[in-house]
Parts: sequence; C-alpha cells; structure tokens
Amino acid sequence: MSDTATIQQLADWGPALARITEEAATIILPFWRTELAVAQKADESPVTEADRAGEHLILQRLAEAFPGVAVISEEHASEFGTPDAVGSRFFLVDPVDGTKAFVRGDPNFTVNIGLIENGLPVAGAVCAPATGEVWYTTAAGTMKRTSPDAAEAPARVRPWPAGRALGLISHTMREEKAAELAAEYGFDLRTAMDSSIKMCRIAEGAADIYPRHGPTSEWDTAAAHAVLVAAGGTFTQPDGSPFTYGKADQGFRNGWFVARGGAA
Repeated sequence: MSDTATIQQLADWGPALARITEEAATIILPFWRTELAVAQKADESPVTEADRAGEHLILQRLAEAFPGVAVISEEHASEFGTPDAVGSRFFLVDPVDGTKAFVRGDPNFTVNIGLIENGLPVAGAVCAPATGEVWYTTAAGTMKRTSPDAAEAPARVRPWPAGRALGLISHTMREEKAAELAAEYGFDLRTAMDSSIKMCRIAEGAADIYPRHGPTSEWDTAAAHAVLVAAGGTFTQPDGSPFTYGKADQGFRNGWFVARGGAA
C-alpha cells in the first residue's frame, strides 16, 4: 500500500475519534460553569476534575478501539512526564484544550484527539462541548456536525477575502502584538478566542488565519491541524516549512506556527 493510500485510510479513523470526543464532552460539560476546583500544574497552567475525567474516558476508548497504538495525553504527561521516544504512529490527546476559557465560563474550549503517522497529523477530531459541534477527518475531507444526532456536512476553507480577511488571536494577546501580527500576515479584522476551535473555524470557512508566535504543546494542535489540512488549509512554520510532530527530545513542545485557510 502506498503512503498516500495509507494516509487516506488513516484519515477515515476520524469518525471513530469524533464519537470518542463527543462521549468525552458529555462527561466534561456538567463541570462547566460550576464551582469546580482548579489546581496548578508544574508549568502553572490550570487543571480541573473535568480534564482528568475526560482524559480517563478517552484513554479507555482509544485502547478499546485502537489497541497497541501509543497515546501521549496532556494530563498524563503533566503528572508523569513525556516519553523519551515514541514510534511512528501515536495519538495526541488534550481532554480540555482551553482550560482557562473553561474555568471562566467561556464556550471556546475543545476536546482534541489527533493521530500522528511519521511525524504528520493524518486523522483527527475536535469537539466543542459547549456548542455540540464536532469537526473530523475522513478520506473525502473534513466533515462537521452540529450535534451527535445531526447529519454530517463537508467543511471547507474559503478563499482569502480581499480587504476583509479575519485573523484569530488569543485572548491574552496584547493590542500592540495583535496589530503587529495583522500587519505581518495581512489580515484586516481580528477576533480573540481560545483553544483549537480557532483552526476549526478556519477549516469551515468562518475565518482566514491564525498566527501563533508563542508556546504550545503537540496535543494542543495535532487534531485541529489534521482537520484544517483535510479541509484544504495549511498549517506550517512561519517560514512555510512543514510543521511536524513526535518531538520527544523537546518534551513534545511546539514552535511558532501559522494556520491558514484558502489562497487568494
């Protein structure tokens, strides 16, 4: 089987991953907008009971559906550390991406599961528990549904809109930095939001670009990276070179990246 055929076959793991993210969402959502306890991890980022409960479910379901495929998951990695090496095929999991948004009651938090094959994300699913939306890969491209019972529909990036390009930025970004990025990447409008939902909004044609000049981890981006590329977008380093995964020697930390929709 050719590499292309293998990638297409693996992209079809997306619907199964989507169901797992949706099931995890049903566990996570009851914690939202409640007085849940928030702990601090070693890197000073927050973790809640929702993160731990969602991760437990996801790890169990992945072991059942895809036995033998390694999993690197955020909360497990935070508690026990990341492995010194990883094989060519593995999952990256973030049970609650955007925990800060989750804690403050913002709806822009997600459940992420991405599949890596030889350094590249080839399948993925991203669920937004607060809205019920889920985006996922298939061999035919990215699909989206608005709830677990809704019909799926194709998601596709839009062409770059002249004069009205929308860039997505993080809530914590300073105004002067946001203005610098808008000038550097040529977008006219800006919206701030958290989590990997930014890449999914680009994938469905609701926004155009998300430049990230700051730290993230591989589990933050892998699932949405797969979704965006399957929808016709790109996810690269700022100089346009490929953005790869499996950086065990760096603790699975990411460098800067730019997520884009369609070309002009």
